[in-house]
Amino acid sequence: MIKLSEYNTKIFLTLCVIFLLNFSTVNAQSPIIQTKFTADPAPMVHNDTIFLYTSHDEDDAKGFKMLDWLLYTSTDMVNWTDHGVVASLKNFTWAKQDNGAWAVQCIERNGKFYLYCPMHGGGIGVLVSDSPYGPFKDPIGKKLINSDHVWQDIDPTPFIDDDGQAYLYWGNPDLYYVKLNEDMISYSGEIVIEPTKPKNYQEGPWVWKKNNHYYLSYASTCCPEGIGYAMSNSPLGPWEYKGMIIDASKRSNGNHPGIIDYKGKSYCFGFGYDLLKQETMVHSERRSVDVDRMIYNEDGTIQNYTYFTKDGPEQIETLNPFRRVEAETIAWSKGVKTDKSKEAGVYVTQIHNGDYIQVRGVDFAKGAKKMDVIAASLNAGTVEIHLDKLDGAVIGTVKIENTGGLQNWKTFKTKVTKVNGVHDLFFVFKGGQGELFNFDAWKFSK
Repeated sequence: MIKLSEYNTKIFLTLCVIFLLNFSTVNAQSPIIQTKFTADPAPMVHNDTIFLYTSHDEDDAKGFKMLDWLLYTSTDMVNWTDHGVVASLKNFTWAKQDNGAWAVQCIERNGKFYLYCPMHGGGIGVLVSDSPYGPFKDPIGKKLINSDHVWQDIDPTPFIDDDGQAYLYWGNPDLYYVKLNEDMISYSGEIVIEPTKPKNYQEGPWVWKKNNHYYLSYASTCCPEGIGYAMSNSPLGPWEYKGMIIDASKRSNGNHPGIIDYKGKSYCFGFGYDLLKQETMVHSERRSVDVDRMIYNEDGTIQNYTYFTKDGPEQIETLNPFRRVEAETIAWSKGVKTDKSKEAGVYVTQIHNGDYIQVRGVDFAKGAKKMDVIAASLNAGTVEIHLDKLDGAVIGTVKIENTGGLQNWKTFKTKVTKVNGVHDLFFVFKGGQGELFNFDAWKFSK
């Protein structure tokens, strides 16, 4: 029997921890977006699709560097499709600052989609579109909210009650609200400072109604911030503090809730610093969005989490591989980024040897035999398709050749080992040094 010294034992345990961390990263679904730093999640359900609007921390941010807002969609809660920038500070001609695109929220009314956008220190504007995908335009050409407390005018959340009256709430450290008119781009009456804000309210309000209860969730007292909530019998309060949905954690210096019901279940979105911590232990405002199932008790109160779980919510429907699937539809990824062009729309880029994309719950039914990949390259490389695990069985390899340009897109074909049933897919990229190619879409056929 080999006897380990204390020193060797420490080394052995350290290696075990490193192995487990790396292994768990493959299957972890939290945070849900890895190709960009995202924060302030604002989910909206429309036509059986979740539209997730987020703020965006730039990759080189050392503090808050936020210039635009992003959009992601999902129908299964685990695979998220990147639609790129949906709006930015440039949408507001009256906005003077070149930073401060903080937490937004979108809401639909009468076939129009209204995006409420704060500019830190610059008031709250509103954009409107005929589609949740945009393009969004400024319908009033000025600030919607321009109070005497301009630095508190952040984190707007719209809510439409059953009687048709719409409200807009916002604020840090006070909670403000105003009654919106039916046009959703103007308001009536005075701005009210809510006198019964919960004891640990800090910022990021989110208001909704369920089973005749009104709910106010919010980022709790800083710092760190968790997600607290209060309940009321009216959208105007008084608000009674009920507890924490997500406890405060050092893994999340700030926070911002986003609450939805989707296909019979409830979900709570927030954010942390877990993606950043995989790269560096130096703190900066580069955040990443999380989500978990949210469960109500019989009396309407909400069950507590100490933090977002590693694996996140369960997948609620499978993905169809026999239709075109955008490469930027991702459950988990390593190394890659996304970008957007006129030729391809959003695509996956900055692909290097060893990077990969995971897509969960792909339903091959009774079998697939062929696969198409759309890519563009100035370099050569391959896409290995692994089944169920990062080092799982390789069912096919797609050779990507030089197409003459990173926007010269070509379809590459390969035969695959016949596969049946539901599986996770890992697209593992292989090649030489440097950036290999851009990846736009894929599709299987029988």
